[in-house]
Amino acid sequence: MPLRNTRSTDTPVALAAPADAAPETAAAAPAHALSDSAAYLALLTRDARFDGRLFVGVTSTRIYCRPICRVKVPKAANCRFFANAAGAEQAGFRPCLRCRPELAPGLSHADSSQALARAGAKWIEHAVAQGEDLALPDVARRLGVTDRHFRRIFQAVHGVSPVDWLVTRRLLLAKQLLTDTLLPVTEIAGASGFGSVRRFNAAFAERYRLAPSALRRQSAEGVATLPSEPATVKLAWRPPYDVAAMQGFLAARPLPGVEALHEGRWHRTLALTHRGQRCEGWLALAFEPEKAQVRLTLSPGLAPALGAVVARVRHLLDLDADPNAVDGALAAVLAGMPQPYRPGLRVPGCIDGFETTVRIILGQQVTVAAACTLAGRLVQRFGQPLATPVPGLTHLFPTAQALAEATPEAIGTLGIVRTRVAALQALAREVTSGELALHPAAPMADTLARLRALPGVGDWTCELVALRVLAWPDAFPATDAGVVKALQGARAPASLLLAEAWRPWRSYAVLQLWQSLSPAAPNLS
Repeated sequence: MPLRNTRSTDTPVALAAPADAAPETAAAAPAHALSDSAAYLALLTRDARFDGRLFVGVTSTRIYCRPICRVKVPKAANCRFFANAAGAEQAGFRPCLRCRPELAPGLSHADSSQALARAGAKWIEHAVAQGEDLALPDVARRLGVTDRHFRRIFQAVHGVSPVDWLVTRRLLLAKQLLTDTLLPVTEIAGASGFGSVRRFNAAFAERYRLAPSALRRQSAEGVATLPSEPATVKLAWRPPYDVAAMQGFLAARPLPGVEALHEGRWHRTLALTHRGQRCEGWLALAFEPEKAQVRLTLSPGLAPALGAVVARVRHLLDLDADPNAVDGALAAVLAGMPQPYRPGLRVPGCIDGFETTVRIILGQQVTVAAACTLAGRLVQRFGQPLATPVPGLTHLFPTAQALAEATPEAIGTLGIVRTRVAALQALAREVTSGELALHPAAPMADTLARLRALPGVGDWTCELVALRVLAWPDAFPATDAGVVKALQGARAPASLLLAEAWRPWRSYAVLQLWQSLSPAAPNLS
């Protein structure tokens, strides 16, 4: 959606304020509400809080950039401002090869003003990342509206049509694959959702006025020089980001065989199916707070599914959150809590929805350490061995099919009580059949209703799944032991009444409560 392109006489907003400035600063405002003078000031100061929420098209070059781009700032008269990359591309601008708009943070569930358009955009982005074929009428059908109504609402909220949004996401994914991997162009065309190389080349030439091969940089920083070498991708976030809190959360929940800390980085194994092909390998994460980014390194086996892996890591680390909006809403209402407010806290998501839901079920009425032990036993008994160069990284997490086909006795011998075994196998059967999807684009109400119908699954489990798996910003597990302890023993309905003031950011409030109980985190930078 283009921002107002008239030369505004409004008083410029002080966008150059520090990251811990008061929530009344312009960083808390939606991008489409900014005047041109305020947007240009964000560009002048390279304000990272607007990364992914603001794009600038330069009329003299027909290129669009992120506000943090390090090139010489263009004249204000040559700038057009947009709230999303799709709007810039629809206006005829092509992405900058230096700041790479495809690496900008996205928008979380609570950023769009219309839930329908938000859900539609999320589903499109999920399908593109997974390399799935997508028909827009099917998206409308999933949302329970007509195709015409979906297109109208989407255009009104995002300023572009669903088709333009889809093409932009596919092209930006293709651009990332061309830049960061050595996959053949034919494979990249398929992985980014184009039906043929001819269509891919035509779309690329039309939007970017380049041939795909022109983006090939085999010796670029972070790109493997050989197909057998790992590749590295840089993923940005909007500051502030409480890196220590995220590091502590990951370190406190190790999954033996699947996750490991090695040489200051967090590693894990992963297997996923991408366009009918099984991809498996390992990945590593290294935080770089001074650059407001995390470095993702992935093994060659996962390279064909780079888009899907990036989407999962962004969800795990909550990189698309807008901390200014969250902190602006919560800092005041949580000021009376015994623990000091921590700005920049993120909600830890997950890499694999089924795996995390299994771990949540195993964590019912036991400590975090005990749940990790039980999950490790499941990995050793039912997980597939995987050779990696990382000490302690030895297995893939069991598939839903493996747990669904196991005998209850085989799972029970691991020390898992009968009710948990029944819940795990019921969950595995639902996922294997395709009846239950566990990812951020899944419909919230239907997914939670299906979960509640499973034996041994109650409100605590559903709220934790909503918080970590479905990326819902307003989940509140009132019966969670950590929440109860942090609230000095307050239980539902008293805690639920108290938490009403924290809407629509109760998930982030829960993280504030949990962090008040957490020990210092190890350094994973």
